[in-house]
Amino acid sequence: MDFLEDEFRNVLDRNETILWTGSPNFWVWMLSAIPALGFGLVWGIFDFGFSAAWLSHAPSEMNYFFIPFMLVHSVPCWGSVLYVFWLFLSHKNAAYAFTDKRVMIRGGLFGIDYQIIDYDKIRDIQVNVNPIEKICDVGSILFNTEEVTIKGAPLMKRFCGIENPYDVFRRIKEVSLDTKTDWNYPNANRPETNPGYRTKYTRDNES
Repeated sequence: MDFLEDEFRNVLDRNETILWTGSPNFWVWMLSAIPALGFGLVWGIFDFGFSAAWLSHAPSEMNYFFIPFMLVHSVPCWGSVLYVFWLFLSHKNAAYAFTDKRVMIRGGLFGIDYQIIDYDKIRDIQVNVNPIEKICDVGSILFNTEEVTIKGAPLMKRFCGIENPYDVFRRIKEVSLDTKTDWNYPNANRPETNPGYRTKYTRDNES
């Protein structure tokens, strides 16, 4: 039994079967902070230069207003650094799984959160291997869900930096198709066995 299975047992439905579990590659997980950190550092350099010029010429009594203002203004800088620490500390809690009913994402730092995506809520599934992931021999799977962002764009969830991404992608596509077909098949007409689609899965993918 995979030791990660125990991390998802509390959120399983009755008679739900875990088919796969995995966790993100540490370096891919940490390097995902590069865009935010890069933007934050550029922002911080600008703020530092502006603050140094101000403090060297402005009257000292103005600092009571200027320093709090700059602390707020520099949130992108120190916030991006805190994000790196958050990634480092939260990596141990990050895990992924898919079952015969849904996809699950586990994460969090001070508390554990679970994101549950039923197969009928997934519009599209993509597999992606960027240059860094290719070096680490891992990849990511992206789920286009029915949820949308504030701007109305589809909300993407993902398995980040997992091993054997193409194999996991293929298995999720197969299970998702069969599960949706099984759910949509009229119950009154459903036969005892369905030669066209799997209706029962195990972790070893045996029907």
